Amino acid sequence: MRIIEAPEFKKLVTFIPNKKEPIHNWFYYKEGFSKLLVDYFIDAFNIKKDNIVFDPFCGVGTTLVTCKQRGINSVGIDVSPLACFVSNVKTRNYDIKLLENTVKEALKWKFEKPKELPKNKWIEKAFSKYAIEDIVFYKTKINEIEDNDIKNFLYLALIDSAMKCSYVYKDGAIAKIFKRPVPPVGKIFKYKIRKMLKDIKMQKEDWYKSKAEVYLGDARNIEFSDCSFDFVIISPPYLNKIEYTSIYKTEFSLFFDFPETKLRSYIGEKTDKDIAEAYFEDMNKVLNELYRVCKENAYLIIVIGGGCFPDKVVLVDEILAENAKQIGFKPEKIFIARKSWCTRARTIKVGQIRESILILKK
Repeated sequence: MRIIEAPEFKKLVTFIPNKKEPIHNWFYYKEGFSKLLVDYFIDAFNIKKDNIVFDPFCGVGTTLVTCKQRGINSVGIDVSPLACFVSNVKTRNYDIKLLENTVKEALKWKFEKPKELPKNKWIEKAFSKYAIEDIVFYKTKINEIEDNDIKNFLYLALIDSAMKCSYVYKDGAIAKIFKRPVPPVGKIFKYKIRKMLKDIKMQKEDWYKSKAEVYLGDARNIEFSDCSFDFVIISPPYLNKIEYTSIYKTEFSLFFDFPETKLRSYIGEKTDKDIAEAYFEDMNKVLNELYRVCKENAYLIIVIGGGCFPDKVVLVDEILAENAKQIGFKPEKIFIARKSWCTRARTIKVGQIRESILILKK
């Protein structure tokens, strides 16, 4: 196995490039990677239109949307209902005429003051009273739409717009409140639905020739048949102490009835174990499942980060490569995208951790 310094991937393993990409930027998801990374590996491995790409940690659908834009069929699962909702909205084939007409109607909606507002202390801190009134008004109007795909399309636009008009900012893994001037919800929502409609209308023929399927599911227990997939492009949770989903508590509290999903850096909730031990135990289950559902000669592209602890650093990429080898995969390469110092007490260096791309072959 070759270990290669690859700084050209430094930005591509982050979600940042997606901020400028149509459809990909409908919802900001700091844990994701970029469309450009998926494009790179589609070309590098000559992934064809009759292949099926699988992402069992699909997040907000970067792999799925990119494949659909290239006319490649894909399947994604995620344990988060929020992530699955976003991925589903971003990968639908919409009735363009109906969507256009609904957007035109939505742009004409006249505000009516809601009779009742949500009773939630966090929401009351996160938004002004005027913003909450606007959000509840638009939620009510959207819920009157009969076509479910278009209803969800506008609902996602409202979620993203509302967060842009909130006092919430996401600091690492924590959602914090910072009171500041914010734009009115209606103005941002109207801009958002116009832009999203434009993004859909600009998609080329390949978009409509391919299919992206999204399911709520656990990567440790994949409900697909043996030898189903040709390629896997994923970014599992990183080995750290972050509770990833806590930063999305505003979205869960205001927009969804289902409970917030707990998904720590180790995949399960075995809090009686060392975090690294629990993490690799769960990742081994994932790798075993991927070995089962992948076809012979399938390639796996895994974006992964190292572990930083007060007394040690953990080279997750090399350990996962060795564990994958024991399962039956052939580890071919590790691309080191970027390095950073692991510190304790802010200044004491423990060692270097790295964010990498691990390439496996079945």
